[in-house]
Amino acid sequence: MAGIDLHFHSRTSDGALTPTEVVDRAAARSPTLLALTDHDCTGGLAEAAAAASRHGIGFLNGVEVSVTWGRHTVHIVGLGIDPDEPRLAAGLKRIRDGRVERARRMGAALANAGIQGAFDGAMAWCDNPEMVGRTHFARHLVASGAVKDLRTVFRKYLTPGKPGYVAHDWASLEDAVGWIVGAGGMAAIAHPGRYDMGKTLIERLILDFKAAGGQGIEVACGSHSLDDMHKFALHAERHQLFSSCGSDFHAPGEGGRDVGHTEDLPPICRPIWRELDARILR
Repeated sequence: MAGIDLHFHSRTSDGALTPTEVVDRAAARSPTLLALTDHDCTGGLAEAAAAASRHGIGFLNGVEVSVTWGRHTVHIVGLGIDPDEPRLAAGLKRIRDGRVERARRMGAALANAGIQGAFDGAMAWCDNPEMVGRTHFARHLVASGAVKDLRTVFRKYLTPGKPGYVAHDWASLEDAVGWIVGAGGMAAIAHPGRYDMGKTLIERLILDFKAAGGQGIEVACGSHSLDDMHKFALHAERHQLFSSCGSDFHAPGEGGRDVGHTEDLPPICRPIWRELDARILR
């Protein structure tokens, strides 16, 4: 599976590079298959696919859908989607609606915490105002010198219970999976090791995901430790889910793995991309 990266981002959502630039960066590692999975939007896919074609790299259309499940925000990656499928397009548009208003509330909350001008600063980092989010605020706070690095921004200001965090209702799990599957794709739970859930809640999430029609889970990703990989490989086997992998790359120097770099899946895994061969753009 060397050279397969099925989860990374461009400036179309909250990455720092254009779709062409991020694929060009991945190409330096001679990958065989890539999937751009911007948050809640598909506007960068045609450009990324064209760049992959120029490099002779296989490409899957992808998206990462924001979901509210109970009191938790989780992300579902869709792979092999038709980005023009009307129900998916309308659903993603519905998620994007309200992001600017949420960002204004985040800016006001940060102002109350003593950090002025955060909304305008975040918008300056965002090519697509519909997609303004926490990462754009974090980049502004680091660039302005208010906070030393992105990890500290999130820890002090942008996670639940912190001064700049504003909750938001995203898609339901059932809707997100339904949109992906209805658009000809396969749905996978993104970076499950990142969620603040114990064993019981993770198990419940997986069961609800499968009941909605979900088929995969990210086993290897930029934020997973070796222990996480083994744990979720066992979840995949036990629940008969396909396994996926991705760097979750956003920007150079922002931590995690670089684009195009992922770990090998454990031998017990069934790779999700083998089920998507007909959807790969070559």
